[in-house]
Amino acid sequence: MTHLQRAKINALIRYQAYQKTQQKISEEIYIMYRRLKAVASRSIYFLCSIFPIKQKKIVFSAFEGGGYACNPKYIAEELIRRMHKNNRNYELIWLVNDLNKKFPKEIHAVKNDLLNRAYHLSTAKIWIDNARKNFGTRKRQGQFYMQTWHGLAIKPVGRMRGRSFSKMAEIVTRYDAKLIDCFLCDSKFAIENFRKSFYNEPLFKIGLPRCDILVNGVDRQRKIIRQRLNLSQDVKLMLYAPTFRGGTQSQIRDVFQEESTLNFKMLNSALMKKFGGKWHILLRLHPQLALRNNKMNVSDEFKNLCTDISFEDDISEYLAAVDSVLTDYSSVVFDAMIMKIPIFIYADDLDDYIKERGKLIRNIYEYPFPVAKTNEELNNNIINFDEKNYLKKIENFFEIEEILEDGHASERAVDIIEKNL
Repeated sequence: MTHLQRAKINALIRYQAYQKTQQKISEEIYIMYRRLKAVASRSIYFLCSIFPIKQKKIVFSAFEGGGYACNPKYIAEELIRRMHKNNRNYELIWLVNDLNKKFPKEIHAVKNDLLNRAYHLSTAKIWIDNARKNFGTRKRQGQFYMQTWHGLAIKPVGRMRGRSFSKMAEIVTRYDAKLIDCFLCDSKFAIENFRKSFYNEPLFKIGLPRCDILVNGVDRQRKIIRQRLNLSQDVKLMLYAPTFRGGTQSQIRDVFQEESTLNFKMLNSALMKKFGGKWHILLRLHPQLALRNNKMNVSDEFKNLCTDISFEDDISEYLAAVDSVLTDYSSVVFDAMIMKIPIFIYADDLDDYIKERGKLIRNIYEYPFPVAKTNEELNNNIINFDEKNYLKKIENFFEIEEILEDGHASERAVDIIEKNL
């Protein structure tokens, strides 16, 4: 090695060390900023504590201010049912970013800003959410916080992300974990992985309220969704729901979508060849992307085969209506399993995704779902799909992981809430 080559290598090493130092300084500055912001938020909550806690007031939120969706929606609907049946008088508040979102008349939608959050959370007996509370949220003695979470994914979350789990994300997660009184889950699989991912939240295995519709409402939703989309009742639907990329909280929160490499024409052809009938594909971005007004990237030639439902609030309404699911690392697979419909994995960036985000919860090939990294592999997986063998794998997974989804999770969740009112 020449003197010049050694000099270049040393210069590169020094430059990389400089970059790491700058990143660390930038991260520490950002954490300091977030801590100061949290102190300011807590002061607003502290001022709001002059108001009494209303014993029948329940405040909901989903996807950091998203609409009427996920587990909180189905808990709210069970509460509304009991209000009418048993003449109970609950005050139901929903924190939402867009006040144009539709809610039942029994729910009062409130703009999800700091002052409203501080006042309504400070004066509510019960909090219900499916995502972490804002850093700086202050909980009072006697309040009850039910965290329903939004899904246990194939991808790693929390501490399971290893070095890609930033300091700021860990601080926010730890902070929220200390506030939680009840964290919902539905299986041994979920319990084991939440304990690895999070920070000793009290886990309650009662099932997931959003999955009740997948047990009780399939026939109804198949008709409703096809009417809503102006599709014939005999059209078969596949839900394509890839997850987002990024998600770090080290500095500015980076959540993005890559250009899809999925060949929709080949996919549609394979579905018709294997399962028969006419197929239509529903496109669904992760809620974090929808909140940022992203749209699914689809070439013009494929648009007649697809409908983008990314801006529809509740994926469970649509999932209950589909005949098959395609995703990469999303939690939607564990919900769709309940319906025992064909589920396929298209993970074209598997190696890069693991490198960027961390090792997956399990080897992706250990699940019951056929895995493809190319369009050709996906095509073969569909054409060669063995329903009998697939259903046997699904049944084994349910039995081994002790999955509890019987269509009554919302009732059990509300039983817990009413015991704490």
